[in-house]
Amino acid sequence: MSTSNKIVMITGATSGIGEACAEIYAANNFDLIITGRREEKLKSLRSKLEKRFGVNITTLCFDVSDSKQVASHLNQLPSRLKKVAVLINNAGLSLGLDPIQDGELTDWDTMIDTNIKGLLYVSKIVSNWMIEESKGHIINIGSIAGKQVYANGNVYNATKHAVDALNQAMRIDLLKFGIKVTAINPGAVETAFSEVRFHGDKEKAKKVYEGFEPLVAKDIAETIFFVTSRPDHVNINDLIIMPTAQASPYYLNKNSE
Repeated sequence: MSTSNKIVMITGATSGIGEACAEIYAANNFDLIITGRREEKLKSLRSKLEKRFGVNITTLCFDVSDSKQVASHLNQLPSRLKKVAVLINNAGLSLGLDPIQDGELTDWDTMIDTNIKGLLYVSKIVSNWMIEESKGHIINIGSIAGKQVYANGNVYNATKHAVDALNQAMRIDLLKFGIKVTAINPGAVETAFSEVRFHGDKEKAKKVYEGFEPLVAKDIAETIFFVTSRPDHVNINDLIIMPTAQASPYYLNKNSE
């Protein structure tokens, strides 16, 4: 990665993988633009990282699924902050684990609007900034759910398959501009993911990770940092990362802790 342009933008930075990415890039002297829907969480993370690492951090509080909010907040940034070296499209979620016939329409809409449309809204604007600089790297956080469909995952599976397809399409469309594009597809990562999926039911969420050692957010952040630190002529197009105890959504070696 070129060190002349050390700004990283992370969506969904207030918890989990996004927060872990903010920490690892700040620790390596990158200035950050962190976005999320929880203003107090953003301010707290900014304060912690600026104090600890001495970097400059800009917070933007908006919902990626709202195209007007995305455009308003990103376009108002000063020119110096539009020289983004790395965009990490991390904002996303899963809601519900129901069969297709019992799915909640509001859950479906939220997943589609956030996981697909949100990624598109942010990428459209930031990719144009990168085109002006003739460099940049876009990281799209996918999932094993975007590679293999599993029971009751229906719409979430579909949104992550869309991310997989968009990642490939973005790689092609941005090729002539020298912009790198990478998909990171995790398996089981113990974050707030399952708690959100089960609408705040912590007991259900806890059971998802029982009997094996899952990945943690730091594992994914370290992988992303490695990918973006490759030489200019190297692009890792697509990467699947799983816990040692997991081979697929269905194959888990439980009681392997």
